[in-house]
Amino acid sequence: MKVALCMAAFYLVLKFGVKPPLPSSLIFMYMALVTVGAVTYLSLFHDIKEAIIDPVLSFLGGGMEGAAAKGLRLIVLVALPVLVWWNAYQRLGTSIEPPLEQRVIHPAPPGEVTGLYNPFHVEEGEEISPETQARIDEGRDIYFKNCVFCHGDLLDGKGIFYHGFNPPPADFQDPGTIAMLQESYLFWRISTGGIGLPLESTPWNSAMPRWETMLSEEERWKVIMFLYNYTGHHPRTWE
Repeated sequence: MKVALCMAAFYLVLKFGVKPPLPSSLIFMYMALVTVGAVTYLSLFHDIKEAIIDPVLSFLGGGMEGAAAKGLRLIVLVALPVLVWWNAYQRLGTSIEPPLEQRVIHPAPPGEVTGLYNPFHVEEGEEISPETQARIDEGRDIYFKNCVFCHGDLLDGKGIFYHGFNPPPADFQDPGTIAMLQESYLFWRISTGGIGLPLESTPWNSAMPRWETMLSEEERWKVIMFLYNYTGHHPRTWE
């Protein structure tokens, strides 16, 4: 009885007295070690039948009389099946909690996208010619006619409608967005919008429209030139 009480106390300490809480597998391992230790101790200093088997049989078979023994026996006989049922229910029962959204921030584009090349590409450090500047200015005008409402006039993702979106529109000023991507990737994302995202990015709440139905290829490339020019970032390249 003393051994059983000690094991129960040890279990309660592991389960509720340790912060942060221990995982169930670790508690099971500790309790297995304690059980082996208790059995080893009893086998060395006591007769197993007399110390363990006979008291258990006497307790369950009604050999122990008295109100306390009867009440404890009833608790054990009721609590043990309930505990087993609850453990099985917790492990096998269907959770009613909604699944977490494991969003892929930059989903992989189709293979053909990697072969795209900006016909107006400007190398890093290259002097911007008047012709290139005119294309950037065109991209600026296209951006402020179509994209500013969500991505903002500072390109920081805080346009007048950004409060209504979850996730919020992309912040192009953040070094973790367009500075980490190639121009071909931006062209694909702008062209297909939220509708054209692959299954691996599901669930995704992107509200960006499919700009390939509203802007020509040249217009989309010019917008990309403006994004990089305004933010001071440079697209990633294979080199």
